[in-house]
Amino acid sequence: MSQFIDARTSQNASLANSIAIPILVINTPQLFGQIGLVAENIGANPRVQMKGTVTVQLPLALVGVTITIVRGTLSTDPVIYSATSTFSLSVLAPQVITFSADDFNPPITPQLTYTAFISSNLLGTIRVGPENFDGALYSD
Repeated sequence: MSQFIDARTSQNASLANSIAIPILVINTPQLFGQIGLVAENIGANPRVQMKGTVTVQLPLALVGVTITIVRGTLSTDPVIYSATSTFSLSVLAPQVITFSADDFNPPITPQLTYTAFISSNLLGTIRVGPENFDGALYSD
């Protein structure tokens, strides 16, 4: 039977259109969430379940937005999840991107840190909110 160990939430923006953070460098990861899960008294088969939301206003062009989750704090740390959403020229309203990621059998350390990044392949993409990233650690 699974045992709950810890859960954390990174809530950057709670409401729609509550922020206006431009993605200024093409294809360069920009942090939007980070959690640290305490891994004390952990049993066998640890696993982390994560989910999140990020909302962007897109330029009037074909654009790809990538969400990347790493185990660590830097965009160069081990990637555990990455997905790209491509939006067409006809999209005018802010776009909500949701994701769900898992990390099975991560290395046992006193704290497991996960960082969520967003990048775009075109200038003019703006993070507008809401944004959140959360995760929970379980073990057997």
